[in-house]
Amino acid sequence: MRYMNGFLCVLLAMFTIVQYNDPDAILWIVIYGLPAIWAGFAAYRPNAFEHNHLLVGVFGLNLLAIAAGAIYMWPSEVSTWWDNEAVREGLGLIITTIALLIVAFTLWRTRRGPLEHFAT
Repeated sequence: MRYMNGFLCVLLAMFTIVQYNDPDAILWIVIYGLPAIWAGFAAYRPNAFEHNHLLVGVFGLNLLAIAAGAIYMWPSEVSTWWDNEAVREGLGLIITTIALLIVAFTLWRTRRGPLEHFAT
């Protein structure tokens, strides 16, 4: 999972960088930047979440906010994604939601320990 989270960190960081000329750049820099930071934590410091309930709570709030935004801006027609800003924004929120779900799975596995504990 380290490589997947590292890839997501770099990908979302690139998404963040290309937002510099967007009319609402600050909003989208935050939307892409925070998940990039979470993916970086999951890739390089997953144990930071092990006993820090505040950090887990902030991550959970971020995940809920991004997922709510993705549901709200869910694209109705993907075939016009190149010409429609709302569709592109909705797809971006879907990508960040998927990235945060992967980070959440990584952090859950880190906090729960190896899956061998569940074997009988």
